[in-house]
Amino acid sequence: MGDAFIRHIELLGYEKRFFPSQHYVYMFLVKWNDLTEKVIYRRFTEIYEFHKALKEMFPIESGDINIENRIIPHLPAPKWFDGQRSTENRQGTLAEYCYALVNLPHKISRCLHVVNFFKVRHDDMNPVTDSQIKKPEVFLLPKDSKKNPTDITGPIVLQTYRAIADYEKSSTSEMALKAGDMVDVVEKSENGWWFCQLKNKRGWVPAAYLEPLDGPDESEEQEPNYAGEAYVVQKSYTAVEEDELTLKEGETIDVIHKLLDGWWVVRKDETTGYYPSMYLQKAGEVNTSVKSELRNRGAPPRRSTIRNAKSIHRQGQKKISQETYRRNSKRYIQNQRNMRGNAQNKANVIIEKNEPEDNKPKAQPAVPPRPSKDLILNRCTESTWRKIL
Repeated sequence: MGDAFIRHIELLGYEKRFFPSQHYVYMFLVKWNDLTEKVIYRRFTEIYEFHKALKEMFPIESGDINIENRIIPHLPAPKWFDGQRSTENRQGTLAEYCYALVNLPHKISRCLHVVNFFKVRHDDMNPVTDSQIKKPEVFLLPKDSKKNPTDITGPIVLQTYRAIADYEKSSTSEMALKAGDMVDVVEKSENGWWFCQLKNKRGWVPAAYLEPLDGPDESEEQEPNYAGEAYVVQKSYTAVEEDELTLKEGETIDVIHKLLDGWWVVRKDETTGYYPSMYLQKAGEVNTSVKSELRNRGAPPRRSTIRNAKSIHRQGQKKISQETYRRNSKRYIQNQRNMRGNAQNKANVIIEKNEPEDNKPKAQPAVPPRPSKDLILNRCTESTWRKIL
């Protein structure tokens, strides 16, 4: 593989830290060409110094020689004192700056200055903490921040989940867990991999190994939708468990239940089974090279395959059997067929009833009786009653 380069930088939000003194750092999710994803933390003063050095390296592209040739994005200088309001308001500008930076010509976006600045540092993996100082406050960008970057949420507490079993990581981008570990979830992906942090460690964790602390049921998990959503298989998969489906690339199926562990219940004709969501793409969506590369990663483990799982809840998560999925799917499909059949029969009956009426001869209007002479004399004009007298 060639030199490392960044394919995407996403601003997640910022942290308010209290050690060694109160300050703010921005959180970035950096996605690299080898498909690894790292969370890094940078102060704005660091980012601005990086920006000034980048301009000096590329004076033409920064507009120092001719302003019309500038392609390096602008970045405002830091204020004398950066408080929470300025930190919050600057997020939209920073998000746009990172997007523009990655999309610059390769000689700039892939130069060592850019690559080295966004590499993971020791402080990113092991931030300085002090047990006597309260935990940093995390402020995350809302999901619709692209539409309105300045509409930032207030301070939120990241959701805490508990590991129900030991997990050994299989790549450097993942994080190992021990049963009972409490992790904060930074990002939830529908493919079943969640980005978590545990003290000084951060990395991707299978959602199947985590359970919420407030109850056994996942309130975020959708109810089954037996009408189904059309998806196209982007990568073949051979079933390993009895309740999974074997599908080939290019097949069209219906997704009837999206589960948080990344294994969705899909329907092919009248057969249902589990299938990795990361190998599916919604019908009509455009495939991208990034999505294709991500599908080369392994599917996350399923909840049902976890051994020695210890839940703190008395009852386990509610689980629907494949027989229930199949029965409800067949019932839904049959009801749809019956509705279409009834609608067709109703249309035919209306046509049959209308046909005899169309063939009947039209009734002739009745001839009104001739008015009496008194009525003619009272209501008609003089020229009319003269003719009949």
